[in-house]
Amino acid sequence: MGSDEPTRDDETEPLYDRLGGRDGIAAVVETFYDRVLADERLHDYFEGMEMDDLRAHQTAFLSAVAGGPEDYSGREMRAAHATLNLDESDFDAVAGHLDEALAAHGVSDADRAAVLREVTSLKPAVLNR
Repeated sequence: MGSDEPTRDDETEPLYDRLGGRDGIAAVVETFYDRVLADERLHDYFEGMEMDDLRAHQTAFLSAVAGGPEDYSGREMRAAHATLNLDESDFDAVAGHLDEALAAHGVSDADRAAVLREVTSLKPAVLNR
């Protein structure tokens, strides 16, 4: 690596790359869903869901949030969550698991905050407000 090439910690590098690209984001998503599914408050929301598809959608979503080349083609957030009757504590628990998964993969505080800002901006749609 030449001296003018950004390192993974270099903030001039795109967030997508700092998160490890698609493979890094997919690893975060695996850890995220492991945590969510182990959470007694949340696991019932995922009963009967095709988790491989959900993981693929979440990887695409986080890739798009991070400015990666992948387009998110899943359902609109409000429609995807309309029948779940989620409340503020559900959203906060899921966001907390995402933050913990990012931290477990060595994502910096600043980059975790950037991802969570984007996710939190969707809170009204996810909670159908």
